[in-house]
Amino acid sequence: MDSFLDPAILFFVFGLIAGTLRSNLEIPQPVARFLSLYLLMALGLKGGFALHRSGLTPDVARALGCALALAVLVPAIGYAVLRRRLDGFNAAAIAATYGSVSAVTFITAVQYMDSHGLPYGGHMAAAMALMESPAIIMAVLLANLVRHRQARSLGHIAAPHVPIGKVLHESFTDGAQLLLLGALAVGILTGESGEAAMKPFAGDLFKGMLAFFLLDMGLLASRHLGSLRGQSPWLLAYALLAPFAHALIAFGAARALGIGEGDTALLMVLAASASYIAVPAVVRHAIPEANPSLYFGMSLGVTFPLNILAGIPLYVAFAHGAT
Repeated sequence: MDSFLDPAILFFVFGLIAGTLRSNLEIPQPVARFLSLYLLMALGLKGGFALHRSGLTPDVARALGCALALAVLVPAIGYAVLRRRLDGFNAAAIAATYGSVSAVTFITAVQYMDSHGLPYGGHMAAAMALMESPAIIMAVLLANLVRHRQARSLGHIAAPHVPIGKVLHESFTDGAQLLLLGALAVGILTGESGEAAMKPFAGDLFKGMLAFFLLDMGLLASRHLGSLRGQSPWLLAYALLAPFAHALIAFGAARALGIGEGDTALLMVLAASASYIAVPAVVRHAIPEANPSLYFGMSLGVTFPLNILAGIPLYVAFAHGAT
């Protein structure tokens, strides 16, 4: 119940209600883009300052290694499950969406843990950055494989494919990802002096900016629920259940590696989240055969609200209660 009384979460709920009522309330796109970049910059700085204090320890290395392993394992499992019900292109696109991460879900989880006085490592911002791209690359490889098989079945010698080099370039030079990594580097380099200088920007304003951004996310999520009308109930079930299954996979991996409770909770959040910005932007061009209303509607219309309203407190409580 405490999570619902958090102002940022309440603004998200307000956005959901306003969108459902078809209000004309909206956040201008340039403002929403600024808020997104601000949150990533502030998160990167916080992570960098924390990494400056802790250094690269074995605990940090284990957490980052676990994040990278999950970034490969989750989309691989997702594709195997989805392929039983969907064609290869849609299975690859949805697997990529659910195998990548949502920065806003992660930022909300960090704020939730801060407000409850729960410790975690600043290196988890780097873990988030590591987990964003592998699923996209895997999805494009799988889509190219499906195209090749289709071409062979039709007697064609070659099939059109998307160059992996282009996907890698788009993934690693994405502005939001670069800003996060750049802010992380600035935090590491400047340490305590940088933290003191940036506190009014990266600390005092953070909660209000997050609340404003979650208001916009609530409006956006409510307006994408309609894209799933008429789709298979199986897809809705996947959007509701996959986050919890992925969180349990992350918990098992983190526990096997002896990762601390706070970092375990954030790994669960990352594994349970689904991308609705980076992956759809790349997949829309890389896998045009897939239906955007499926992977975008599922991630933003169902999974994102589920994680914000119920998932985050459940993952955090489970990680701290079961470890």
